[in-house]
Amino acid sequence: MATGAGDDGHGAGARATAIPSVILNTGHAMPVLGFGTGSPSKPADLADTIVHAIRLGYRHLDTASMYRTEPTVGAAVAESVRADLFVTSKLWISDARPGRVVPALRESLARLGLAYLDLFLVHWPVAATAGGLPVDKGTLVEFDMEGVWRGMEECHRLGLARSVGVSNFSAAKMERLLALAAVPPAVNQVEMNVGWRQEKVREVCARHGVVVAAYSPLGAYGAFWGSDAVMESGVLHDVAAARGKTVAQVVLRWLYEQGVCFVARSYNNERLKQNMEIFEWELSEEEKGMIATIPQRRVSLGERFMSPDGPYKSLEELWDDDI
Repeated sequence: MATGAGDDGHGAGARATAIPSVILNTGHAMPVLGFGTGSPSKPADLADTIVHAIRLGYRHLDTASMYRTEPTVGAAVAESVRADLFVTSKLWISDARPGRVVPALRESLARLGLAYLDLFLVHWPVAATAGGLPVDKGTLVEFDMEGVWRGMEECHRLGLARSVGVSNFSAAKMERLLALAAVPPAVNQVEMNVGWRQEKVREVCARHGVVVAAYSPLGAYGAFWGSDAVMESGVLHDVAAARGKTVAQVVLRWLYEQGVCFVARSYNNERLKQNMEIFEWELSEEEKGMIATIPQRRVSLGERFMSPDGPYKSLEELWDDDI
């Protein structure tokens, strides 16, 4: 994990910029900025792009069983120093059942070629008897939160995952999980950006020492399910122009000042570098006030998990009315 700039040993003369870290409730350090690999369109040279990102100073690599990028991430890790890196993967809904959690993590580790994960997350509070996309709604079954979490705790006890957590858990579901957990979740990774501030989730997590990590920090701009509301915001363009920054830099800086971690996805070398150039300046109170006026709307709705015959019949049930 980067602790300062200098030759990082990942290439002759390579200089790595230090990305700050937060300490999880397990005592392990997690870099606040992660390299995301959850994209429907990935470059053929993704492994090379990840290696380049590591040389720039990225240390947190975020993947998932569902992304189908674990082998590629593993190949990039193999060209680097494993102990320097923080690798996250996620349990897909077809494995979110008691008895399947530990085997699923072992399968992820085999695809990655690793002995352990730094962080293993329950991808959604959703379960199914079969995997794959699009989701077959006929396979959706009741999510056994306690049974699945006991499996996550076993992953931690076995040393297969140094920290365990969740993703896409509402504030109410976090409260339920925290009430039953023997090993508390270290992280809740959720959609969060200037257009969806996740204030309820952040309040619950802050009270219980759970780190919030933001996915889609740019509003999933360019994704088929995403929105241009963040990247095309007039407010953000005004702030960026006044500060001589890009809109993405303003958005990521705002997240950093909220005290959360974030996973940014870019396969462009220049933007990878720009995304790291957010730690040496601050937004003014006036700029933060302008950003606070941006309308709020959840983009990642989870509609594919809705079914009149399934456990979640409405978005309100999935998000506990926080939509």
